[in-house]
Amino acid sequence: MGGRPGRFQDGRMTGQTRPGGAGEGRESFDDVVLPHLPAARRLARWLIRNEDDAEDVLQEASLRAFRYFRTFSGGDGRAWFLSIVRNTCYGWRVRPIDTAATDPFDEEQHWSVGSEPDPETLMHKSDEIALIEHAMSQVPDRVRELLVLREVEGLSYRELATVMRLPMGTVMSRLSRARETFRGAMTATLKEYGVSRHHIL
Repeated sequence: MGGRPGRFQDGRMTGQTRPGGAGEGRESFDDVVLPHLPAARRLARWLIRNEDDAEDVLQEASLRAFRYFRTFSGGDGRAWFLSIVRNTCYGWRVRPIDTAATDPFDEEQHWSVGSEPDPETLMHKSDEIALIEHAMSQVPDRVRELLVLREVEGLSYRELATVMRLPMGTVMSRLSRARETFRGAMTATLKEYGVSRHHIL
């Protein structure tokens, strides 16, 4: 039975564990990957910009993670899984584009909000989110990817280096340039919509 593949049951993949060393427990796919599904979904939606395709990417990335789970050597499960999601996104985007796919990216639905705001705050938050989303759409894909992983998902520099397979120093310099690029895009967006800078920044 140990050689048989796992199965999805109630939204979980079962049947796959990674043996630990002497005296260690066995890490399961559920324990390592499932806690990071929300972050993976947000990353896919930011990079793919289409709801249905992002869900397909997440499913494919999850299956890849399950298939290669025995190669996971322990440590940072979030960085390991998000790197798979990232690579799957870029592979997905080179496929022929279905121009009929028109599901919009609902930024308000996927932007992390810590608490439930009152209606007036929610209205202003919606305006801010729309402006930020517009500015993010104007920056290159690599810039958006870095900003999402760092500013939205809160990955450390070390985790970013793992996900992007880059030296930490390179990640830090690229992130600095990405922030500068976003500031320029945000300034242009505020000017375009006639919004004062203190409204957002």
